[in-house]
Amino acid sequence: MTRISLNHRILTWDNREIEFSGDPAINMSDTVFGFLDEESEGSSLGSISDNGYGEHEIDDDENNEEKDNSENVGNKNFWESQDHLLHSTLCRTSSIESTIRNITKETIKEAQQTGNVTCICGREINKNGCKSCLLKEVCTRLQNAGFDGAICKSKWRSSPDIPSGEHTFLDVIDNTNSKKQVRVIIELNFRAEFEMARANEEYNHLIKRLPEVFVGKIERLLSVIKILCSAAKKCMKLKKMHMGPWRKQRYMQAKWLKTCERTTFSIPLSSTTCISRPARPRASMLTVDLLENMPAGLHLTAVEVV
Repeated sequence: MTRISLNHRILTWDNREIEFSGDPAINMSDTVFGFLDEESEGSSLGSISDNGYGEHEIDDDENNEEKDNSENVGNKNFWESQDHLLHSTLCRTSSIESTIRNITKETIKEAQQTGNVTCICGREINKNGCKSCLLKEVCTRLQNAGFDGAICKSKWRSSPDIPSGEHTFLDVIDNTNSKKQVRVIIELNFRAEFEMARANEEYNHLIKRLPEVFVGKIERLLSVIKILCSAAKKCMKLKKMHMGPWRKQRYMQAKWLKTCERTTFSIPLSSTTCISRPARPRASMLTVDLLENMPAGLHLTAVEVV
C-alpha cells in the first residue's frame, strides 16, 4: 500500500479531487467546506435581495395609490366647495333684483308666445326674437316701470393676456340710495357665455345651476365669474388641455364691467338697433274735402264759363 504523507493529501468531493499540502496555514474546513458556505450565503443573499426588491415595489405601489386617493379627495372637495359657493351666491337676492328679474322674464315669455313672426326690424326670427329687438323690448318695459334702464355695449382692447372683443347687454342704475349707486346687470343668454364643448361632468353640473337670464348686482356677478373661471381652469387642468384666453377671468369680467357705451331711448339709437318708425299718412288730393278746410266766412262764387 502506498502511504500518503500528511503534508500532501488528495481528497475526493463531488467526483472531484482536491489536492492540498499540509501547510499549517491552510485549514481543511476552509478549503473543503468553504464553498458550501459560500453557496448557501449566495442563495440566502439572493433571497434577501429578491424579498427586499419586492418590498420596495409594494411600497411604491402603496405610495402611488395613496397619492391618487388624496388627489381624488382633493378634487372632490374642490367641486363640492364650488357648487356650494355658486348655489349660495345665486340664491341671495335683493328686492330691486327680484323686481327687475320678474319684468325681464315676463317680457321674454310674451315674446316667446308670439311664435315665429316678422321682427320690427324686418327680419324673420324664431320664437325668442332677435337679440336687438328683444333687448329693446325689455329696456322699454323697464323704463315704463320707472327704472333707469339702457342698452350697453362694452368694448376692450387686446392685451398680452386676453384678446379684444365687444359685448351687448342691459343694465339698470338705481340712485335711490344716496350713499351708493346700485348697478344691476341683465344678461339674456348668461348660461351660454360659460359653456365649454369638452368640459367634464363636474363643470357641466355647475353650468346647469346657472340661470338662462341673469339679473344681479355687479358684486354678485363678480362672484359668479370668479367661481366659474376657477372651475374652468381646474377642468382644463384635469383634462390636460390648454385653457383659451377667452375663458380667463379678466376676459369674462371685461364683457360686463369694462367701460361701455350706455344708450337709452331718450336719444337716437345706433343703426344696429331695431327702431320702429311710425308710418307717414298718405292721402290723395281727390279725397280731401276742400269745404271742410276752408275758413269760416269765405264764400265761393261759381263762374260759368261760356
